Amino acid sequence: MANRVRILFDIIDEILPLITDDLSLWVRISATDWVEGGWDLAQSVELSKLLREKGVDVIDVSTGGLVPDAKIPVAPGYQVPFAERIKQESGMTTGTVGLLTEATQMEELLETEKCDLVFLGRKLLRDPYFPINAAKELDAADIAPSPYSRRH
Repeated sequence: MANRVRILFDIIDEILPLITDDLSLWVRISATDWVEGGWDLAQSVELSKLLREKGVDVIDVSTGGLVPDAKIPVAPGYQVPFAERIKQESGMTTGTVGLLTEATQMEELLETEKCDLVFLGRKLLRDPYFPINAAKELDAADIAPSPYSRRH
């Protein structure tokens, strides 16, 4: 594994001295490449442990998209189990992605501690007001800044 992660560690070694106490270092990993004999979850757990030791604060867990012929079982929340296992076994703060589209789905992930953070990409491109609408749906509308409340 040492050769496979050397550039990442070199980058972290250069960045860490520049990070002040009010900043945190986050690293995004692909927890598996979905290819037999390729990068897998067990290696990602070990990498996450090493990253924690190096001073990384958060692991942003994604999967796939690296190998053209990979067979990825895409379904709502399909990347969550990777973040959950990394969180459980490495003790790292984790965030996850991957067809997370419903406010209740995201809330359940956080409440059951399957991850610590939920990252939204395509969902926000399709629906930029999703956070405000989700807050209303979950009876947490008071978290939205007041200038936005008049639009919805």
